[in-house]
Formats: sequence, C-alpha cells, structure tokens
Amino acid sequence: MEKSTITGIVLGLIAVGLGMTLKGAHLSSLLNYAAFIIIFVGTAASIFVAFPMSEIKKIPTLLKLVFVEPKLPQKKELIRQFIEWVTISRREGLLALESKLDDIEDPFLRNGMRMIIDGNEEEFIHDVLMAEISAMEERHRTGALIFSQAGTYAPTLGVLGAVVGLIAALSNLNQVDQLGHMIAAAFVATLLGIFSGYVLWHPIANKLRHISKKEVEIKLMMVEGLLSIQAGISAIAIEQKLSVFLPPSERYENEESEEEELTNAEKAKAAAT
Repeated sequence: MEKSTITGIVLGLIAVGLGMTLKGAHLSSLLNYAAFIIIFVGTAASIFVAFPMSEIKKIPTLLKLVFVEPKLPQKKELIRQFIEWVTISRREGLLALESKLDDIEDPFLRNGMRMIIDGNEEEFIHDVLMAEISAMEERHRTGALIFSQAGTYAPTLGVLGAVVGLIAALSNLNQVDQLGHMIAAAFVATLLGIFSGYVLWHPIANKLRHISKKEVEIKLMMVEGLLSIQAGISAIAIEQKLSVFLPPSERYENEESEEEELTNAEKAKAAAT
C-alpha cells in the first residue's frame, strides 16, 4: 500500500473532525445526504461531461496507482543489469543478448533490446523509444487532469450546495427554531466541496504527476543504457553515464560500495599470491 496516501487522507479527516469539535460544531451535522449528493454526484457528472468515456474508464486504474505503490524497476538494479549486458555484448557480440530477452519483464526495455539485436540504426531506435515515452506522458497527463478538474469543480459545487440550502432555509422563515440548524446545514456542502477538492482530488492529481515523472526518468535511463550498449562503450563508462540518474546520496553510496568491492578483490588477489 502507498502509506503516504492513506496517511494524508486520515490526517485530513482528523484535522476537519478535530477542528469542528474544538469550534463547537457537532460531527453529526456532516450527515447531510443532500450535500453528499450535490458534491460527489455533481463532481462525477462534471467529469462525465468533461471527458470521453474511454478516459473515464481508466479512473479505477488511476486510483489503484495512488493507493498501491506501482512496481517500477529500481535504478541501481538497472545499472547493474546494463553493466552485465554491455559486458556480454562486448565479449560475445550483440546477438548474445538474445537469450536475455525472455528474462526482461519491462515491455519498453524488452522492445528496445530487441531493436538493438535486430540491428536497427541508433537514430531509429532513439526516435521510436522517445515517441513511446511521449505517448505515455500524454496518457498520464490526461489521467492527472481528470482529478485536477474534479478538484476545480468540487469547491464550486460546494457554493451551489450552500445556495440550495439557503433557499430551503429562507423558504421556511416561519420555523424560527429550525432556522439556525437549516442555515448551518446549508454550509455542509461548501465544507465537503472544499475538503474533497483540496484534500482528495488535487493531491491525487499531483501524486499521479509525480508517479509519471518517476516512470519517465526510468524510461529515459533505459534509453541511455540501450543506446550505450549499441555504441559498445565500456562497463565503467555506462555506469558513469547512468549514475547521473541517481540522487547524489545514492550515487555516493554506490561509489563507496564499488571501492569496497575493489579493495576486497585486491586483498583476495594478494592473499592468493
């Protein structure tokens, strides 16, 4: 599970509930079914109007990405994998990598490796892979836009819900003892609209954009690694080239680990002699 999403939603609910309690408002006042219908059904209606059904069908998948951490290849593991592949290709040739195709789980990486083994030109491979990344970014942008738009519609629908509630309250001015309760209930829709917009929908859109950015970085790393294999550069060079995709702290740890391995290897060699 994506703990940050769950933590954020729980903290948001606690903040509103505790805030209402400290202000003297009863939590039972939130049990306003009309307000829930206006905000959540109204937001859903706006999304249906704004986007085609082909995009709306992807909402469950997008929500799963937010609540369940997507399994993306680890950058350090990719670097180790590319070092292994470039070592094999320099020693035995690119065709030797054909036996590794079935072990590659990522379709993007597998497709790029297949194009290299088939002997395609570097420019062609680069153009195909970058076009695929661009298409992926556009799909992700549309997915995030759905929730971003929902975050825009929900607060406005909250104002609409408040107006509807005030109309109902003003229509019953003769019930003075119920007037305060009715006016308070009118603003529940505004609360739900603002809460859902700025604690749910906009943050979800932002998290989807963050996930997309992370996936694009990994795809770009794959492109650099694949083209480096085709160019036949050394294992050290490909490691240096791909290490720029690592955060500085991880890059430093990686260098320390390599130095330690080298020292151990030298000690083992010295002991053998």
